[in-house]
Amino acid sequence: MSLILFLLIGAIAGWIAGKLLRGGGFGLIGNLVVGIVGAVIGGHLFSYLGVSAGGGLIGSLVTAVIGALVLLFIVGLIKKV
Repeated sequence: MSLILFLLIGAIAGWIAGKLLRGGGFGLIGNLVVGIVGAVIGGHLFSYLGVSAGGGLIGSLVTAVIGALVLLFIVGLIKKV
């Protein structure tokens, strides 16, 4: 996957996760960071569970969004404490 495509998927995944959990995005850089870290978390989580989101762009986006949602959920729990 090219770097540009990786960054684009990360930004979109971060934006979607921000809309679903927080009700708004985090700006371009924030969405990018949340999406990229979420993609790493989602990839590890899916491989640990033995689940595959499918290949290609849609599978990568689904994995990144789920990972970003997990990341934002954990950050939300930590911020409340």
